[in-house]
Amino acid sequence: MKEMTKRFDRNWVQTYMLIFIVIGLGIILSFISGNFLTGTNLLNVLRQISINGILAIGMTIVCLTGGIDLSVGSIVAFSGIIAAGLLRDKEYPIALIVLIAIAIGGLLGLYNGYFVAYWNAAPFVVTLSMMTIARGMTYVYSTGRPISNLPTEFLAIGKGSIAGVPVPTIILIIVFILASIMLTKLKFGRYVYAVGGNENAAMVSGINVKRIKMMVYVLSGIACGIAAIILTARVSAGLPTAGESYELDAIAATVIGGTSLSGGRGRLWGTIVGAILLGIVNNGLDLMNVSSFYQQIVKGLIILGAILIDSKRNQ
Repeated sequence: MKEMTKRFDRNWVQTYMLIFIVIGLGIILSFISGNFLTGTNLLNVLRQISINGILAIGMTIVCLTGGIDLSVGSIVAFSGIIAAGLLRDKEYPIALIVLIAIAIGGLLGLYNGYFVAYWNAAPFVVTLSMMTIARGMTYVYSTGRPISNLPTEFLAIGKGSIAGVPVPTIILIIVFILASIMLTKLKFGRYVYAVGGNENAAMVSGINVKRIKMMVYVLSGIACGIAAIILTARVSAGLPTAGESYELDAIAATVIGGTSLSGGRGRLWGTIVGAILLGIVNNGLDLMNVSSFYQQIVKGLIILGAILIDSKRNQ
């Protein structure tokens, strides 16, 4: 009985500690800067969190199988630059271009998944390869220049609001709900956890491990395509430098949220709280006029702390 109570207490602390940290950090920042709790600033934080939150959801699904995706930032850049080029030409409907950008992300994710699953290549190496390839294709397509003059209707995806709620936040909520249903209500989700928990046991149980491992990277690519649309609309242009270091932010939110890099354990809501925590930290440092160089140091220390906690938890 005592052991069960101890296990319950540990799980409770792991589950709710992040929420307490976010609330406490918000209270501290509200005293440090009077601008933190203003409506304009909070809406800006929500828009910033949305992009990383969507990428982190895809990253979480990948990490649950014991993989990792270092290419998300470059896929965001390539999907966004293609969308911007098509929008500038004004030859296709906006809805079709949005679908094309998402499909491009999925196809690049398929590249990652195919080599990881069917060639047994290390996820780190495969996605590092895609990170370089996608970034290179982005510069080739754009000749290194931003693509602007995008339709006003498209920009509403990144800058608009519905009933006071930013459109990017609404998209994040929809993606979160769909991904949660996929992981908790469908067989696919159970298979993802099984593959990450014990790949050999999952294979013996009749699970198509290779297909599951390939599909998680496709889903990560789709998340990149969605994030690319939001980012392109938010900055009003397709930027060849877009998405730089986004993979680090996504991994940080995933690990901070309690997902194990070794696979088999993690929750999407924890990832969202992790993304919120990172967003608040970045916003708070901006309000305090802390140099971006020091912000990188702080972010690196947060990632290191989360990894150490994950390592301790695995032991």
